[in-house]
Amino acid sequence: MALFDLPLDELREYRSESVEPEDFDAFWSKTLQEAREHELDARFEPVDTGLSTVQVYDVTFSGFGGHPVKGWLRLPAGATGPLPLVVEFIGYGGGRGLPHENLLWASTGRAHFSMDTRGQGSAWGGGGGTPDPVGAAPAYPGFMTRGIDAPENYYYRRVLTDAVRAVEAARSHPLTDAARTVALGASQGGGITIAVGGLVPDLVAVAPDVPFLCDFPRAATLTDRHPYREIGLYLKTHRGRTEDALRTLSYFDGVHFAARGRAPAFFSAALEDQTCPPSTVFAAFNAWAHEEKAIEVYDFNDHEGGGPFHEAAKLDWLRSHA
Repeated sequence: MALFDLPLDELREYRSESVEPEDFDAFWSKTLQEAREHELDARFEPVDTGLSTVQVYDVTFSGFGGHPVKGWLRLPAGATGPLPLVVEFIGYGGGRGLPHENLLWASTGRAHFSMDTRGQGSAWGGGGGTPDPVGAAPAYPGFMTRGIDAPENYYYRRVLTDAVRAVEAARSHPLTDAARTVALGASQGGGITIAVGGLVPDLVAVAPDVPFLCDFPRAATLTDRHPYREIGLYLKTHRGRTEDALRTLSYFDGVHFAARGRAPAFFSAALEDQTCPPSTVFAAFNAWAHEEKAIEVYDFNDHEGGGPFHEAAKLDWLRSHA
């Protein structure tokens, strides 16, 4: 697919038409307050991986509703002092994988916490181990319309709450430095990163790559690629519910979290990306509130974005932050 979205000069000026709910802040304040009524109960069990340079811990903590959520904490072997902390969120359908995977960030001398995504982990990678015990109203197969009947029921209310609690769990380990915490992730993980950047006030940096979950009104009508297409297929059957669905989604739109972003940010976008169209990424980037922000643009890439080239760019950018 060649370029299909707005020209780059227009992308840099584009603003979403997503309408922010008047009670957006109250909704999330109440949601997180209810989650914190449950003990965090973060447990770190060492794993014998056979690795000599990285120590891995199998983590369980209490997320939304007190439900157990899994993760991995990877530390440089032999670390003795508080380390800069990278909290990573996973792409759509993936899980935390296996303990010996994803060693980049621990190899830089940082602590690396990778959160499992509830109910996912069965589409690619090494799998996941966190169920989603909450039922929901009828939904199109996938996750985008689970509980779309109301913001209180929506699937991503649980996921984004888990993500905030994941930061808290990772920070509770004695070898992590809470004052030097970075959130990052790609695709769905990028969308979760943006939300965490809007909900956690004291991160030192965020790095969302080709982020998902942004500018729902445009995304749902611009691309016919999944996962956004799940929304259209749901509404194709449930005629007349568009306004209600968009109202629910507005509580989870990265554009509105970005408007509350209080940390330096390093985004990436790909101009041939049909999964997360570049205008939806720029909608969140242009809304990001912190004055220190940058976006790397990959002209001829689809949803793979910058791949290892962008990993190198992030490694360089994060040197001055954590």
